[in-house]
Amino acid sequence: MVRTQTGQEQVETELRVRVRLDFKGVSRPGKLFFGGKPTEKVAEETREQQIALFRNVPVQGIRIEDIGLGGEIYTVFGEHAGVEVAYAPAELILVADTIEDLVRFVAREDFRRIEVLEPDNVMLRRLEIERLMFRVNEEIKALQRWLERKYSR
Repeated sequence: MVRTQTGQEQVETELRVRVRLDFKGVSRPGKLFFGGKPTEKVAEETREQQIALFRNVPVQGIRIEDIGLGGEIYTVFGEHAGVEVAYAPAELILVADTIEDLVRFVAREDFRRIEVLEPDNVMLRRLEIERLMFRVNEEIKALQRWLERKYSR
């Protein structure tokens, strides 16, 4: 629970946020004469797989209130790889017990933005800030390990 101030009173409440994730899709070349999948289709399939995980695998300290798939798939030219890359957006409304629980969502490669819906203000104690910074550090290290494994192949 996070602490918030309402008037002269401090109360504990849950943290409610909207998180936007854009799932990446890169076309895969086909084999022989059979064509590969278009980038938009790959991005859409990636989004569907990830959303199925969110719906079916519980995350400690997080309750998924709503998942919106209304955003249109968009395509950009990837400067790094020199190919078209498609992104399939999704918006999740999450209810978190603590700010620390949200770190795993904002440390994702597909994270784009976060909007705090409730409460209007949050009060953090010194210990809570220390725990938050420690959790951020853990996620950064995990992301670095994942990137090293991904690009060392």
